[in-house]
Amino acid sequence: MNRLFSIVLSAIYVLLCSVLISDSESPSPDAATFSACRTPVYTYTVVRTYPHDRKAFTQGLVFEKGFLYEGTGICGQSELRKTALETGAVLQSYKLPDEFFGEGITIYGNKIIQLTWQSRTGFVYDKERFELLETFRYPTEGWGITHDSQRLIMSDGTSSLYFLNPETYKTEGKMTVHDTDGPVTRLNELEYVRGEIYANLWQTERIAKIDPQTGRVTGWIELENLLSFEDCRYPVDVLNGIAYSAENDRLFVTGKLWPRIFEIRVK
Repeated sequence: MNRLFSIVLSAIYVLLCSVLISDSESPSPDAATFSACRTPVYTYTVVRTYPHDRKAFTQGLVFEKGFLYEGTGICGQSELRKTALETGAVLQSYKLPDEFFGEGITIYGNKIIQLTWQSRTGFVYDKERFELLETFRYPTEGWGITHDSQRLIMSDGTSSLYFLNPETYKTEGKMTVHDTDGPVTRLNELEYVRGEIYANLWQTERIAKIDPQTGRVTGWIELENLLSFEDCRYPVDVLNGIAYSAENDRLFVTGKLWPRIFEIRVK
């Protein structure tokens, strides 16, 4: 009886082993799904560096026709600036009233549009004269702003992006930015690059590449170690500021109180 029981147990063991071996030779559906859904991660190489005013609390950055346009923050210090890329010299500026904390900027046609943080007020300037043309209101905080040639695209520090009419500044759409783990929050400075929205994530050293149709994060650009030890001898704040030149495919990044602007190539 004991011998028969042992034979039965052995047969069951052999059967289980064959099933396990067969299963191990087949790809796991869960593993295949995870591999297919994993968001690509990119790194960078530095093409060149340029001087940057280390007192500038950078909130928005735009590049056009060889010049950088920059919006800076802090109440009492917020400005709109036009600077020379090669030297960092400020060529034009407009100081915001002391009660406003300046945020992101974008150039749309012959206008520069600048957001403010908690005042829910946007400023519209003549691009050439830096003359204030008008102001407008929006219902959220203002963080970053860019455009896709048809709509203004605005962030408010959450996972939401808002689409505004560039003539009336009224909100005409909204979407949630997400990756495989769910909503992606703290979206800050924005730039439209080759059909995608690039967004700084506040308090990180990464940029999200976002599909403007779905809100899905299509890739992460990791920008660790841009600043050297020497660059950090004086106080610096977070990475913030993306500017793109479609004319010759140049990408620039910087941060709040950073002494340098970096032209990078994503790889």
